[in-house]
Amino acid sequence: MIRVLFNKKGGVGKSSLAVNFAAISANKGYRTLIIDLDTQCNSTAYLNAESIEPADNIADMFEQTITFHIRRKPAIEYCQATQIENLSIIAGSQRLAELESELHSRHKIYKLKEALASLSDDYDHVYIDTAPALNFFSLSALIAADRCLIPIDCDDFARQGLYSLQQKIDEIREDHNADLAIEGIIANQFMANAKLPQQIINELIDEGYPVLAQYISQSVKMRESHQAKRPLIDFAPKHKLTLSLVKLFEQLAH
Repeated sequence: MIRVLFNKKGGVGKSSLAVNFAAISANKGYRTLIIDLDTQCNSTAYLNAESIEPADNIADMFEQTITFHIRRKPAIEYCQATQIENLSIIAGSQRLAELESELHSRHKIYKLKEALASLSDDYDHVYIDTAPALNFFSLSALIAADRCLIPIDCDDFARQGLYSLQQKIDEIREDHNADLAIEGIIANQFMANAKLPQQIINELIDEGYPVLAQYISQSVKMRESHQAKRPLIDFAPKHKLTLSLVKLFEQLAH
């Protein structure tokens, strides 16, 4: 199963959720891969994988598709082990920004899908972290994925952005990836004591959006785990935020 975490709005927790879902998946014994497609490289930093730069990262994997007269390495050679058992990463790179224009002009939009198809026997679950933009790389991820998870921060801007995003995903499904489905809307940084977030969620549910039943509350524990470079299932396995994430993970089809 290949899942992409995507939202054109920034600051909604895509990287945090991608890394923590991947770590929970690995903790449960699934062979798991996370791919960092954001030039901010937050997932890479969270898993303390920056030392892999500048060799054998996601930019190198894409760059070889536009570089001839070299041995092209299979995708599995870009998958690096992390400190979490069963969890590997294809590390992010700021160089993605330099490559985007040429990759786009040379129609390399299906190369990620091809790479992940070659890894289907190596990993049970793949999670893709994306930038807050519908660029070449996030589009590549949506074309490659089976499911899309959309984190939102429960305000009216998020709701309006979701309408636009739904239309774009419908277009991608029609033109590129008939199997792509929005698996769930994740209410992240949810404030249970405020009326507006629950109102927004209720309205989205009434409109037929697949809002997942487990909401993720704000907690300083997430920031602490970022600083420690340890996902919550490893850093604070019994914390209420960790348990919420585990419940949310269990709501997803496996």
